[in-house]
Amino acid sequence: MSHHNDFVIALGANLPSPAGAPEVTLRAAIDRLTRRGARGMRVSRFFRTPCFPPGAGPDYVNAAAVMRLDGGPEEALDCLHATEAEFGRERARRWGRRTLDLDLIAHGEQVLPDRATHDRWRGLPPESQIAHTPDRLILPHPRLQDRAFVLVPLADVAPDWRHPVLGKTVREMLLALPHEALSEVVPLPVQGA
Repeated sequence: MSHHNDFVIALGANLPSPAGAPEVTLRAAIDRLTRRGARGMRVSRFFRTPCFPPGAGPDYVNAAAVMRLDGGPEEALDCLHATEAEFGRERARRWGRRTLDLDLIAHGEQVLPDRATHDRWRGLPPESQIAHTPDRLILPHPRLQDRAFVLVPLADVAPDWRHPVLGKTVREMLLALPHEALSEVVPLPVQGA
């Protein structure tokens, strides 16, 4: 990724929103972000992935995007949350059903709030991840390297982006994931193809 200030966003939805089915919602959200000032946007293909935890709801449609936005990460987060709210997202429960999920994954090579905090959150065991939510923005996203549904779409738009803490590119992080996890992330057929 040539732009050190690019924001990396993960998009997901598994419930209909006022805009329509999940893939329609994602397209509408991308359009909305552009109208909110996102520039130079590159968007991945759309992928279908099983809901997590299994059985908690319908399959997800996931995508990734790289874009430039004015302001820093906090402003970007405000923009994402406002966009989610427009599509009926309620932040009642983590990892539940979502009409629209826009996650700020990374901002260039920034590590927020600091390296020690990042290390601590990244090292949390899965059961603690559910119980504890950070009270501030942590970038890059502490679970990024574990999530096929983020890395597979991200490889479409930023395969060479390098994790500033782990030192690995998106491609390298993908290669480290188990094959089963990768095989669950299936590209959606392109409309009209």
